[in-house]
Amino acid sequence: MDNKDTTHSHLLSFLNAIPPVEFCCVYGSTLHSTDPGKSTMVDYILGVSDPLQWHSENLKMNADHYASWMVLLGGAKLITNVADKLGVGVHFNPYVTWNNKMLKYGVVRMHDLIQDILNWESFYLSGRLQKPVNMLVDNLDIETINSVNLRAAVSAALLLLPPKFTEEDLYAKICSLSYMGDVRMLFAEDRNKVKKIVQGQFDLFQSMYKPFLEEYEGKDFLRFSSSKNQLANISQDCGLPVTHSHISFLPPTVRSQMGMKIGKKKVISESGKVGNGNELGFGSREEAAKCMQKALRRTVMVSSARQAVSGVLTVGGVKAARYLTSKMCKAWRSWTRT
Repeated sequence: MDNKDTTHSHLLSFLNAIPPVEFCCVYGSTLHSTDPGKSTMVDYILGVSDPLQWHSENLKMNADHYASWMVLLGGAKLITNVADKLGVGVHFNPYVTWNNKMLKYGVVRMHDLIQDILNWESFYLSGRLQKPVNMLVDNLDIETINSVNLRAAVSAALLLLPPKFTEEDLYAKICSLSYMGDVRMLFAEDRNKVKKIVQGQFDLFQSMYKPFLEEYEGKDFLRFSSSKNQLANISQDCGLPVTHSHISFLPPTVRSQMGMKIGKKKVISESGKVGNGNELGFGSREEAAKCMQKALRRTVMVSSARQAVSGVLTVGGVKAARYLTSKMCKAWRSWTRT
């Protein structure tokens, strides 16, 4: 068994210690660690059909994963209510020690996960799934559903990019979408985070987005040329017809918000769906891009603030301070490093 298979088996083995899940993926530095022995936190997203029932079962198995005050005062019901009503539907248990590894896992309702993937309602987990992940369990074929999310991410990024750019620029713009307006980026995140993610997982981004880039090339939206370092240089059609096509690939929620931004409460086409770029009345690519950016920034700002407050409450004071200190130290190093 090679190192990759060993890592995969090790990641899967954690699922034996918790109740069954419908979906599980691992993300973050685990995917591209150059030092398998390095002590880094392994990040999981777990999708379950009923979070209340799942947390009830998990409390019987792993009560020490949760903040003690939540266990004592309300148990599974309180945990679920805080995630749903205060946060964005995700409950995180960080700093879980298992099999000599430090883990963090977030639990989300499958319905909420799918809605965010399709509509960018909170743009929280959908943003995470626009970056490389390792799917370990996928009972509802989230990988296929996520193709809608990936295509929308490509179109959103292209609207924000100039006529000519590199392949790395494209992935960096895609990666940055879900960080626009994120309150953590103000003080608790590495300012070079996007660059590090893209450069560290470049081959994964390539394989992830290749089908959509080929699709757009076939439609003459994009043209590719090779550079000396074998990275693709890309030029794009910035005309209004293509701009309207990109807008049509954005989630309905985003298009509706864009309609409201230009003074229309909701623009509905004859088919009953939220209008595309042409129906929304955008007269220029720049106007559409600016409007979309404002809509995404507001969504991310609200959801990141809600999740931050929820996170402080659900992990407990000591763990919250530990996590925030770790994040702020990384941010400080990124700002002071020359």
